[in-house]
Amino acid sequence: MNSLKQAKSALISVFSKDGLAPIVEKLHALNITIYSTGGTEKFIKELGIPVVPVEDVTSYPSILGGRVKTLHPKVFGGILNRQNNESDVAELAQYEIPQLDIVIVDLYPFEKTVASGASEQDIIEKIDIGGISLIRAAAKNFADVLCVSSVNDYENFLDILTAQEGSFSVADRKAFAAKAFNVSSHYDTAIFNYFNQDHEIPALKVSETKGKVLRYGENPHQKGFFFGNFDDMFDKLHGKELSYNNLLDVDAAVNLMNEFTNDDPTFAILKHNNACGFATRATIHQAYVDALAGDPVSAFGGILISNTKIDKATATEIHKLFCEVVIAPEYDTDALEVLKGKKNRIILIQNEVALPEMQVRTCLNGILLQDKDGKTDTLEGLTYATDTKPTDEQLEDLLFASKLCKHTKSNTIVLVKNKQLCASGTGQTSRVDALNQSIEKAKNFKFDLNGAVMASDAFFPFPDCVEIADNAGINAVIQPGGSIKDQLSIDYCNANNVAMVFTGTRHFKH
Repeated sequence: MNSLKQAKSALISVFSKDGLAPIVEKLHALNITIYSTGGTEKFIKELGIPVVPVEDVTSYPSILGGRVKTLHPKVFGGILNRQNNESDVAELAQYEIPQLDIVIVDLYPFEKTVASGASEQDIIEKIDIGGISLIRAAAKNFADVLCVSSVNDYENFLDILTAQEGSFSVADRKAFAAKAFNVSSHYDTAIFNYFNQDHEIPALKVSETKGKVLRYGENPHQKGFFFGNFDDMFDKLHGKELSYNNLLDVDAAVNLMNEFTNDDPTFAILKHNNACGFATRATIHQAYVDALAGDPVSAFGGILISNTKIDKATATEIHKLFCEVVIAPEYDTDALEVLKGKKNRIILIQNEVALPEMQVRTCLNGILLQDKDGKTDTLEGLTYATDTKPTDEQLEDLLFASKLCKHTKSNTIVLVKNKQLCASGTGQTSRVDALNQSIEKAKNFKFDLNGAVMASDAFFPFPDCVEIADNAGINAVIQPGGSIKDQLSIDYCNANNVAMVFTGTRHFKH
């Protein structure tokens, strides 16, 4: 089954020539006949290596501006014939079709062309037809043909080609076939998603070709995997491998801090996907100190993120805390030396990378897909619901609290004072419970809630929350509004000089 079969011929038709020269030289050294076309043929000739033009086999030139080069029975017959089938072998001889044992293809860069912002005409021209057909044919016939389907596989192929002197086992060919179908299915997925950007066709196609096995999933008895290009988004400077839970927390931290990218120095501490400490200050050192003061107990083992460079003074404070991950756009050199003092502490530099605009999660026996909540409440979008209007300082705190609320698990209430998170009630089944939880936490950590503001992720169906907040000293509220009983909360606020604004936008996070 795994006996070696000597290759006698190879068809090469690639976009990327990087790393191709050593392969061509080795094929020639092994007396393997090389067929090629177009730019690849020219490249091989310039190496001084003999190559048979495909059009000499097909007796047909490349036509339509290069759109049709290899699409011919004499090419695909050479790939798809079954060498243990007498009829197939006879037909090869009858029609003078050369046997092709190796097919090397690298497709036009469709995804890179789309990402570059190219015109639709340029994008369409980068939809590979001949190449993808060669890949599918060669991979299908892995019993006789070895298919190299990407520049990423050149090195591996060259190693095997050299070690086995041009001979390959069925296991070799089948392994490359699996890679080939991975390439072809991913390529078709990218093309479909380009044409279906508005999701007019109710179909979900997701393809991630870069995967990583994690130590385990959410718990040690669960398997875990990450699919995506983590290295594009982060430079990992130090620490252990990120776990499944680390990645979820890092995702929550990044999405939250994206709301404050261009703000004054801002620091967040997250635990179980929710912010337990958050502050904006004149310096990142003070922002960290005040963020930690929000809940120094929950901060233990948390995820830390800054919207600006971390200096040595801040790193020295962070070093006193056991934390899993620290994220920042950059670090001072001496700050890094301090943070690296804990062997397992994960230190990341966050790069500017576009995040997906859609969210996907499994549900029942299917999948849920939705737009990411990309709406941020702004001053211009507020409706002033009460006679008492918030001051400019209160408006800043209200919008600050609203951003935090958007990224906290529902039901949630967030309490803020002077751009510092005092406390939040997270993931409660009752909004009253969420409020009571947040007030109790704030008091436990010695916050004075007089003059604080409150944000809610959804409307108040009853006036109980504004009354509880008022009794705690909170005198400004931001909420979506939209309850048929909004007036009850408005009436209470008017009677007690509490300012309340409506955003018109609910921010549930389940």
